[in-house]
Amino acid sequence: MDKMRELVDLLNKYAYEYYVLDNPTVSDKEYDVLYDQLVALEKQEDKVLFDSPTRRVGGAPVSAFKKHKHIKKLYSLDKATSFDELISFDNKIKKEGCEDEYTVEYKFDGLTICITYDDGKFVCASTRGNGVEGEDVSAQVLTIKSFPLSIDFKGKLEVQGEAIIRLSVLEEYNKTATEILKNARNAVAGAIRNLDPKITEKRHAEIMFYNVNYIEGREFLTQVESVEFLRANGFKVHPFLRVCKGIDSVMSAIKEIENNRKTLDILTDGAVVKLNDVKFREKLGNTDKFPRWAIAYKFEAEEITTILTDVIWQVGRTGKLTPLGILEPTELAGATVRKATLNNYGDLQRKGVKIGARVLVRRSNEVIPEILGTTEVFSHCTDVEKPTVCNACGSKLVEIGANLFCPNENCKPRVVAKLTNFASKNGFDIEGFSEMTAELLFEKLGVKDFADLFLLDRDELLKLDGFKDAKTDNLLNAIENSKKIDFNNFIYALGIDNVGKKTARDLSKTFTNIDELKNADKEQLLSISDVGEIMAEGICKYFSNQTNILQIQKLFDLGVQIIYSTEQKTGVFSGEKVVLTGTLSEYKRDQAGKIIEELGGEVQSSVSKTTTLVLAGENAGSKIDKAKKLGIKIIDEQTFKMLIKS
Repeated sequence: MDKMRELVDLLNKYAYEYYVLDNPTVSDKEYDVLYDQLVALEKQEDKVLFDSPTRRVGGAPVSAFKKHKHIKKLYSLDKATSFDELISFDNKIKKEGCEDEYTVEYKFDGLTICITYDDGKFVCASTRGNGVEGEDVSAQVLTIKSFPLSIDFKGKLEVQGEAIIRLSVLEEYNKTATEILKNARNAVAGAIRNLDPKITEKRHAEIMFYNVNYIEGREFLTQVESVEFLRANGFKVHPFLRVCKGIDSVMSAIKEIENNRKTLDILTDGAVVKLNDVKFREKLGNTDKFPRWAIAYKFEAEEITTILTDVIWQVGRTGKLTPLGILEPTELAGATVRKATLNNYGDLQRKGVKIGARVLVRRSNEVIPEILGTTEVFSHCTDVEKPTVCNACGSKLVEIGANLFCPNENCKPRVVAKLTNFASKNGFDIEGFSEMTAELLFEKLGVKDFADLFLLDRDELLKLDGFKDAKTDNLLNAIENSKKIDFNNFIYALGIDNVGKKTARDLSKTFTNIDELKNADKEQLLSISDVGEIMAEGICKYFSNQTNILQIQKLFDLGVQIIYSTEQKTGVFSGEKVVLTGTLSEYKRDQAGKIIEELGGEVQSSVSKTTTLVLAGENAGSKIDKAKKLGIKIIDEQTFKMLIKS
């Protein structure tokens, strides 16, 4: 029994470090060995300790949910959708003679969970329900590892949190799921309110705690104090908590949340504003539904449903066909949405997409929206036909995995995309060259290859619609001025599969000239940080194609000169290989990366054994975990600012 107690305490410590602190101190393998020892001991002794981690394994399905009455009523929050409404809320607070010191936290979009403890032991977990009574979901919640089964506090206690599923976890789950989960909110609600705890366990939910709803024999003076209590007792609490004096400071914190939430791995739909001082909360009291001392500021919805009227197929630079959904126009996140993407035909099938169906659309990060799934299918709906030939050139399509490809390298959209990429800012940076220009040159002058751009004739250009003297001369001058090009821009311009500007820059630093790169083998390429098997194979394949080699040589024959950087930049980051993660408050990631490179450092996209330093901003994720496991130095933004000023 002593050995069993020792193992339980040790495993709970490791689980707390992994699931709550995001700072594991042992490997998964070491944890599993100890866990197996505990399982064997429990079988031998025919006993399971109260707080054993083996209790968290999903058990047999339950027949129905029992009702659970909360010790103290769980209130919902009144809502504000504008800063004017927030100011009105603040005015009411001050009118009652209360000080205007608030806390601001993320409002997570999941399922509210209330967990009860007594004598330091987990009693049950329940949903919010009507605020007075919820459903007992203990069997399901026990599969979640981001809260303790035993705590130091020995009185009766109710803590409140939001069950969530991380967006990255949901994405991984959907890759192998037989039924696609449309969004993180529905996914976690379905996981918790499922009668089979094993389904809950498979979805890898977490709980973010934010409130002590009831505590026996103790009072907190502030919201900050109650959050610190949660942290001290092993509950997972999100690190973002701003204490704000005055409503202007509150609005600044909300703007910070709105900016940062686009990089957050958790679905969030707003911010929660609370009076920090508990004595003023007691003075204000509650309505039947809401506390008068708190409010939820809601952002514009990023998801909406609408009717899918058609699906068209777009051909990209590599020949891959991507389905694009045509939607009944709808307002979403401040814009009118008419189109939304699907990944490929396989994705379209898995999501049950049909013409005429109602689909769920999500818009985030200011990019084209994505169809997450189908919410309603009607009798008049029709299947999306799988194309067999390219809609642009008529070539027979090639199917590779879940993707369809046009094999014709002279297919118009492929050529237009290739030329546009070549002339882009990260490539030859030909000012005034657009996708429309590429399309016109292809259709009217037969421009298909990169070299053709350097052979354009002024008289021929003047015959094109919209090309007057000034525009023609500007384009020709821009093409001529682009002939001297940095090595990394040249690599990017070639349009090698999977090679973006970061990889192009890494390749330009690894190889001293284009001939070295052309002759590099797969092993050499794989030695470069962030270059994997698929990318290495793509690079080798590109340079083994004689047509590509001839194209490159033709560029040189027409006067293109690659500028190879021989200058070794030095500074405070000399010799450092740096990974940036999380959100920085004063810099965009690209800006910080450029500063690091200017001061002699090399920016990497992922943490590896070659990484020497990690710059961590707000809401840093799994890269921090890996850095800690590898013993890599981690600095925050404040340290970064001090270093670049030194």
